[in-house]
Amino acid sequence: MLCNGTPSLVKDKFIYKILDKAYQKFNVELEEMTIESNPKTLNRNKLLKYKEMGINRISMGVQSLDNRILKDIGRIHNVEDFMNTYYLIKEIGFKNINADIMFNLPDQTLENMLDTLKKIVKLDIPHISFYSLKLEEQTEFYKRYLEGKLNLPNEDIERDMYHKGIELLELNDIYQYEISNFAKKGFECKHNVYYWALKPYIGLGISSHSNMFDKRWGNTTDYNIYKKNIINNKFPIEDTEIIDKDTKMLEYMILGLRLKEGISEVKFKQKFNNDIYDVFGKAIKCNESHYLLKRVGHNICLTKKGFDLSNIVFKEFI
Repeated sequence: MLCNGTPSLVKDKFIYKILDKAYQKFNVELEEMTIESNPKTLNRNKLLKYKEMGINRISMGVQSLDNRILKDIGRIHNVEDFMNTYYLIKEIGFKNINADIMFNLPDQTLENMLDTLKKIVKLDIPHISFYSLKLEEQTEFYKRYLEGKLNLPNEDIERDMYHKGIELLELNDIYQYEISNFAKKGFECKHNVYYWALKPYIGLGISSHSNMFDKRWGNTTDYNIYKKNIINNKFPIEDTEIIDKDTKMLEYMILGLRLKEGISEVKFKQKFNNDIYDVFGKAIKCNESHYLLKRVGHNICLTKKGFDLSNIVFKEFI
């Protein structure tokens, strides 16, 4: 289970009410329950309450350990806030912790990024999400980029950051298990692995998405519409899509190839009753010929080059 967004902004009593209702409606035992947070929004009382509720994994949007960069990208926390919060989390007894780290940030150098990773590694954090900044349209960053006011690293430096970051993490026994996710053995995020295996999931709340019963649907992003529907005992669903077998197989490939272990030919056959090469043989062989995919035992997975060019790999299957 993952409490997504920045739920740590919300008072803990409301998180408790939500989880209490979830336990009443769903007969589940959760091995892992994550709450996403900004370091500035956590305090001792909240963390103690989270622990009482059964939350056992804390994910923090750290992004960088350089105050200049944090200020420039609009984060509400600084390095001191993160350090104080991290030690508090450890003191209270949380062992499963994730830090989101970004690279390719404005005016960021390779040395600056590596300095952040080295400090994170020294803290013995068992899971690190390591993402490259991607500019989204209609954002302040995108506007600054169009105006020429955003000094981003060039493509070669961005790739160097990714490769050097991976080397540093794996030298410290924090292994890559997905394109952007790294963990010590046994600390891989169960929610993420579940999602990439195309297993069913349900999203609760405004703008959340679900995938179950051969359907995919999303809730409205409009708070007033959401509230009105809930009050009137109606589902706040904005769009629904029926997922046929061909779509399932395609998504299974694209999501599964994100994982370092890739796709099992045997599991594909068991799941879909089709041979993977009968369905995707042309795309697989094309990517193999360009050294983007490789076969390891009965698994098909990305090469090192394939991880860099994963979008090109995925397009070949569409």
